[in-house]
Amino acid sequence: MDRGGLSSIGSASWLSPGGWAATGSAAGDPANGGEEAAEAPSTAAHIREQVTTLVLAVAIALGIRAFVIEPFRIPSGSMLPTLLIGDHLFVNKFVYGPKIPFTDLRLPGLREPERGDVVVFAVARQGGRGVSRIYPADLRPDLPREDFVKRIVGLPGDRVSVRNDHLYVNGEPVERVPIEGGFVDDHGARLDVYQENLSECQHAILDDPRKWGLSGREMVVEPGRYFMLGDNRDNSNDSRGWGTVRMEEIKGPAFILYWSWNVTGSFFQLLNPVNWFTAEKRWSRVFDRVKCGPVALD
Repeated sequence: MDRGGLSSIGSASWLSPGGWAATGSAAGDPANGGEEAAEAPSTAAHIREQVTTLVLAVAIALGIRAFVIEPFRIPSGSMLPTLLIGDHLFVNKFVYGPKIPFTDLRLPGLREPERGDVVVFAVARQGGRGVSRIYPADLRPDLPREDFVKRIVGLPGDRVSVRNDHLYVNGEPVERVPIEGGFVDDHGARLDVYQENLSECQHAILDDPRKWGLSGREMVVEPGRYFMLGDNRDNSNDSRGWGTVRMEEIKGPAFILYWSWNVTGSFFQLLNPVNWFTAEKRWSRVFDRVKCGPVALD
């Protein structure tokens, strides 16, 4: 039986009286209905079929990545306690409207970005991770790009500032309520925890009582741009230091964790079998939604 579900039937071979091997097809015999045998597909046709299937599968995967969801890994603690180092999450690229690859054009989305959304976006980095500077990606298109994850706190037209570790939006302080218990980071530092009530979004932030985070003058968010802050306010490289983010650089909101463990490094660490036996797995975080809500520390 060949791949097309057809078999080559009715074929026979025999020796002729002169000793030569002769072949014939009983399918061509009127007694067998006069049907011709179907030829098996050639090797080239089989390879062509497999390559076409593979190309189609890759195209579908790339289409989903470009227009629907894309995976990301959290490499730093700037979004503690909301996102932990080693969290792996999906970004919903459909909500704000997927960006057409290699252009600044976006397809229609379901809604605009809102205060409190945790989003992934592109920035430009000059230099290595040790000594480097971050710029809005559209202001330095000559530099390599890197993906950041932060929380939107300022919308176009908002006036945003951070003074004495307190966030102000349009001249009003954003309410924050202390949470008992505290938080200990990976370096053993004990940080104060607050619930910040940002418009309709309740979420946790961290404050390091031993140091002051980035503060500065009030900034007016330009049209089509957004002001980003990390939830780990004293340990975050964000809009306080390098400016606002253009809508075209925002990939989408983070919406669900698909994996979490205490492993740093690239995405390929998932393929290292040693990690599966030695690393701490955070099973309770798998399939957690990234969303606003009352703060409840584990």
